[in-house]
Amino acid sequence: MRSLSTLPTPALRAALKLDIVVIGAGQAGLSSAYHLKKLGLQPGKDFIVLDRAPSPGGAWQYRWPSLTLSTVNRVHDLPGLGFADYAGTDETVRASVAVPHYFAAYEDHFGLEVLRPAAVNVVCDRGERLRVESDRGLFSARAIINATGTWENPYIPTYPGADTFSGQTLHTRDFRSADDFAGKHVLIVGGGISAIQLLDQISQVTQTTWVTRTPPRWREGPFDEEAGRAAVAMVEERVRAGLPPRAVVSVTGLPVTPAVEAMRKRGALERLPMFSEITTAGVRWEDGTELAVDVILWCTGFRSALDHLAPLQLREDSGGIVMTGRLATQVAKDPRVHLVGYGPSASTIGANRAGAAAARELTSFLGLAS
Repeated sequence: MRSLSTLPTPALRAALKLDIVVIGAGQAGLSSAYHLKKLGLQPGKDFIVLDRAPSPGGAWQYRWPSLTLSTVNRVHDLPGLGFADYAGTDETVRASVAVPHYFAAYEDHFGLEVLRPAAVNVVCDRGERLRVESDRGLFSARAIINATGTWENPYIPTYPGADTFSGQTLHTRDFRSADDFAGKHVLIVGGGISAIQLLDQISQVTQTTWVTRTPPRWREGPFDEEAGRAAVAMVEERVRAGLPPRAVVSVTGLPVTPAVEAMRKRGALERLPMFSEITTAGVRWEDGTELAVDVILWCTGFRSALDHLAPLQLREDSGGIVMTGRLATQVAKDPRVHLVGYGPSASTIGANRAGAAAARELTSFLGLAS
């Protein structure tokens, strides 16, 4: 078998034929590749994994330095190999170091050759096959598992006056350190877990104001498996109906942690409703109230990075994609396409289960199941 590392960087004009192309090597992509191999398919021959990042780790390698193993929600094991075996017990280690190290070890342990960096530009329908065009060559596949996640598609809502703001506008993915904002008034927008984490850090070094579109929903007590299944089921119901997926946290609510309690005590969780427009100096509400700020930090999440699939015309008028299959990974309009890390499988534990389901359903659909 020819090593993927020997494929030339210039685009190949002849398309390499395979059964399945996996796009993305984060949690969902690696889980899919593991299960494809377990089902008897050979990496580099029957399927290939393409990853646009220069090194293993998925979106984890880009997380802010202050996100450590003690502050991250949880890193779930990939199938067949435990995370703790590589992360150790030091919870002060950066997640952006520990998780990529684990992913690299995982790829090596199971021989999941990943071609990187390989950015997929477009996927087109060619009758019985799909044409995958990347900056590392052309690939002809009978089916694809798309695991591109959301990191490449940050979402910032449109507000009047945004182009007139004289301060600094950032998104969660731009954050590096709270110390970067010392002496500045930072407006933090968003009601998700990332917003709370960054609000916590920044409010300890400088003035902050927190705004959300709707009042935050706090979750007291433990979040057990039953509650988790119920939350995922609600997101799954949306994608099966062809509606755009919502973040699982919109269903689960925000956990009340010791850090949150400390924020309450120092007044950092005093929340304001969403403003109506952005001004040169800050923001303005509908009642005319204005607030001058130096930085607007949008913790408004991400959208699925699916632009390369646009030629397949998978979306409905609603903007969503009708999903089917056991775990809602299969696209109803084109059963050759599975989306993992989308909708109910956007969480790390959901990505593992989705990878397994996509691998089994695709190999069965293509007649490859042993």
